Amino acid sequence: MPDSTPSALREHYRWIIVAAGGLLGCVAIGALFSLPVLLRPISLDTGWSTTGISTAMTVAFAALAVGSMFWGTLSDRIGPRQVVLAGTVLLITGLVLASVATSLLAFQLWFGALVGVAAAAIFAPLMACVTGWFDTRRSLAVSLVSAGMGMAPLTMSPLAAWLVQAHDWRSTLQVIAAVVAAVMLPAALLIRRPPSLSQAAAAPPEPDMTVGQALRSAPFLILVLTSFLTCATHSGPIFHTVSYAVTCGIPLMAAVSIYSLEGLAGMGGRLVFGLLGDRFGAARILVLALLAQAVVALGYLYARELGSFYTVAALFGFTYAGVMPLFAVIARENFPLHMMGTVIGGTTMASSVGMALGPVLGGLIYDASSSYAWLFIGAFALGMGAFLSALMFMRLPQRAGQAVAA
Repeated sequence: MPDSTPSALREHYRWIIVAAGGLLGCVAIGALFSLPVLLRPISLDTGWSTTGISTAMTVAFAALAVGSMFWGTLSDRIGPRQVVLAGTVLLITGLVLASVATSLLAFQLWFGALVGVAAAAIFAPLMACVTGWFDTRRSLAVSLVSAGMGMAPLTMSPLAAWLVQAHDWRSTLQVIAAVVAAVMLPAALLIRRPPSLSQAAAAPPEPDMTVGQALRSAPFLILVLTSFLTCATHSGPIFHTVSYAVTCGIPLMAAVSIYSLEGLAGMGGRLVFGLLGDRFGAARILVLALLAQAVVALGYLYARELGSFYTVAALFGFTYAGVMPLFAVIARENFPLHMMGTVIGGTTMASSVGMALGPVLGGLIYDASSSYAWLFIGAFALGMGAFLSALMFMRLPQRAGQAVAA
């Protein structure tokens, strides 16, 4: 947005950035997570194994991890709009190519690698962009964008399920690709660099730290470690909630409703923790929320009937979803705006690795013991590690956040 734009209009436009970011995240993450819905139709049609098709999701997480740092750094250099547009085009291409794949390897490449890399171009650059538009109400703004992404299981997944009932999986992926093109391309054009970066584009000031110094700094290393441990804590319980409930005698459809309630509660958690972060400080709220996440994860050990499952799932979804936007806020408080894409890309990479571990470790634990008990005990231990790691933010000197204030 040009420098001559009145400040009142900029104040208004930052909320347009939030709305566009939430919409972009919802559609992109929803396209990625259409695979669980299409898993069985793809297997029945092609004869490919469930494990082989599911591997595409593992590949996507790995691509998301690797791509986050690349896209985040690129957005610092050329701006978030260009990166999000490129990611959108790659996402459309990946979905279309996956829809015509004739071999499992080709499907894993197109849906796993290409769609995963494309999704990485959306999250980190958008989060970095939004943090730069807000000096006040930053936690709420980031939480609203995250809430938009959290809407994916409630919007895009049902869309995929509805489509595949009337069409084959290949046509369904093509329709999803068309939805991505129709929604994300126009929305990406609304994304703008934060005004402070636009003003400094012609003659950027000397940074108070280099990117290399930032990536070796205590705040960044703490962010990466805490992000990894946080996602490793909740990824296993999220993925195995339905299976665990079924082993406890809960009917399958009722078990699926537990997962849905977890997602709905997460929407509230994002908004509440965003408001609390603005009021009391993101680092302080993150520490308390991570402690709550660890304790609630252990609560699954005591869930046996549907009512207790609903209670624990609501609390767990509320806490684990609520903590994630706070990482972007803390990153903005500790690093210069011009490297936000790189920093948030690094924390997203760590988060993606943590998310990739939970499903496979949970499966190994169940296969070895015929029980999920150690999964939840392990999640509690990881959660306490995340809590202790986040506590280190409270011991950092205050000058870190003050030196980079926009």
